[in-house]
Amino acid sequence: MAANILIVKQISVLGINLPAAIIIFPVSYIFGDILTEVYGYGQARRVIWLGFFCNLLLVIAIWVVGVIPPAPIFEAQAAYDRILGNSPRFLLASFLAYLAGEFVNSFIMAKMKILTRGKYLWTRTIGSTFAGEGVDTTVVLLVGFWGVLPWEALLTMMLGHWLLKCVYEAVITPVTYLVVNYLKRTEKQDFYDYKTDFNPLRAD
Repeated sequence: MAANILIVKQISVLGINLPAAIIIFPVSYIFGDILTEVYGYGQARRVIWLGFFCNLLLVIAIWVVGVIPPAPIFEAQAAYDRILGNSPRFLLASFLAYLAGEFVNSFIMAKMKILTRGKYLWTRTIGSTFAGEGVDTTVVLLVGFWGVLPWEALLTMMLGHWLLKCVYEAVITPVTYLVVNYLKRTEKQDFYDYKTDFNPLRAD
């Protein structure tokens, strides 16, 4: 939800133009990794959909407030529209990318946990993010900017986004270890998705 607001500001990182949402958005993948690792894919699936509908509610609220005529003393309607009035195309890109990326991340995380028999957590957190963020970045930028930016600029932005998000995940891995170990120890949970139905649309 924060990312959809912060995305309107562009920043430069190592000479690459990126939306400011890059600062906060990768945290959602860290939470996804923790949820899947400790509680399993089913619980992560619930949280992914909850996040989606909360974001949708926020977007609807922002849109409704935006179309209500402002009071005579409110002189910042243009600024409100510029900052919060994301185009339908980019909102669609954001929603599709969020769902696709998060479900790929959680699916790979769960499958790798079985393959590694619960060992080498770092391979799962980084590996799942590598794939999930790749899908997210590709979808959001292709849907959002196809035909708007030159192909070369779009590819550069995609690569920059993806690499920076993966580095973010790698750097934060020690914190992920601390949180995962704490939750497993205190809540006595360490779920393995041996019999899980990985259908993202299933409600259970």
